Amino acid sequence: MNSLFKTPRLLYSYLATEMLAPFFASFVIMNCVFFLVKLIPFLNFVLELNIGPADFIRLFSYLFPNIFLYSIPMAAMMGVTIGFARLSSDSEILALKASGISIYQILPPVIIVAALIAMLTSYFSIKLIPLSEISMKQLTYQLLKEKINEGIKEHVFTEALGDVVVYIDKIDKTTGEWQDVWVSDMRGVENPVITMASTGSMTSNISNMMVSIILRNGSLHRPSNESAQIIQFEQYQINIPLQPPSGKATNIKRTALTMRELLEEAREISENTVEKRKVLIEFHKRLVLPAGCLIISLIGLPLGLQARPGKKAIGIQAGLAIFVLYYIFFTFGKTMAEEGLLPIVPAMWLPNGLFFCLTIFWIFRISNEQALIPEPVTMLLKALGQKMSAPLALVFNRLMKMKIFARRTTADGNEFKNQAARTVVKGNPKSKVFHVPACEYYNCKNCTLDFHDVEVALESGFEPCQFCADLIDDYRESVNRHDPGDNS
Repeated sequence: MNSLFKTPRLLYSYLATEMLAPFFASFVIMNCVFFLVKLIPFLNFVLELNIGPADFIRLFSYLFPNIFLYSIPMAAMMGVTIGFARLSSDSEILALKASGISIYQILPPVIIVAALIAMLTSYFSIKLIPLSEISMKQLTYQLLKEKINEGIKEHVFTEALGDVVVYIDKIDKTTGEWQDVWVSDMRGVENPVITMASTGSMTSNISNMMVSIILRNGSLHRPSNESAQIIQFEQYQINIPLQPPSGKATNIKRTALTMRELLEEAREISENTVEKRKVLIEFHKRLVLPAGCLIISLIGLPLGLQARPGKKAIGIQAGLAIFVLYYIFFTFGKTMAEEGLLPIVPAMWLPNGLFFCLTIFWIFRISNEQALIPEPVTMLLKALGQKMSAPLALVFNRLMKMKIFARRTTADGNEFKNQAARTVVKGNPKSKVFHVPACEYYNCKNCTLDFHDVEVALESGFEPCQFCADLIDDYRESVNRHDPGDNS
């Protein structure tokens, strides 16, 4: 009994090692690429706020759960594809089959590895992404609030609030109350809106990522080319949103909710509004992508087994194409669900259903030593490709022949006559069709008759093919254009 269980364990551990090694390599490379893409907007934010290395590392680490949601599935599929492509290229898969081990016996370690990676992806998707959104929000709020507090000083024009400039004559150190306040607001206007008040203060709200300036006993001056406005007030509030590093404050609330909170918020919205659909889409997205990770990881098995000794492996390129195609389908379904054109559940889960059927179909075919794409489908695709490319080839050939004939025609218009006299025309006695030397069918096997020139072939009752007729007409038009008096 021990010997029966020893071989599968050894085999499974060997196959798992072959898959995990390229998985970790792909994972590191892909995250380095995503890191560089995300680093650019962060640099502006870091330099603007003078963030230290510790806060920068903390701030950037909160982005990794969102990055892992896409990099882990891609790395998992690449790991399975590259691992089995290597085994197939080195004939190790062939040796396993010769030992009586079928594809179905190879499946368990693939499923186990893919399931573990999918569970890791689901942990990031369901648990860590909401936590990272909340932590990112809190840290961003803290850094922006510190910048504003440090920037607001007496007798200084504070520009830490972007398009809102604040000048304070005096700040009460005990209460923080402002006295003799001047505010210039340039947001969305050509001429600044000037507000002056006797006193003022600043409050903040982390839930809305908002800073509010409250002014008391003052006046608001709104200049205009047509008519200026002066408004007296007892209390006036200016709300200023705090922008995170991405520059967008939207969707933070929805992505920061837990799965239970998403369902509760969806139940509170009775009507089928856009906001309710977005909440439910966020809920299903956190489940769909980890399930998709499992599916596209398994699809790497048949793609990797397409490699052969001495044959160029196409599994990696095909895997990348399938990965991109999956996310195109996912984005399309998500858009259809957001616009209300399809129900949310079918729209979000349809890509997983399609690719799951494709995975089962391809595993069944490779287990029976069959090509991934059935021969009738291959023939159909080839026929469609030929039909689509035939008009283009026809136009291309005609242009090339016209170009060849145009080169042979000289400016005096006599070249056609000389060329016709020197040209040996070949004809097909069965079809009564002749071809000139520039035609691609000139050397056909049925063209057994030779004519001295085009005129002799025409007098013998032969007709030019479609290409030759167009070319002869072009010749004659060129002759007539250069020698209109000679129509012979």
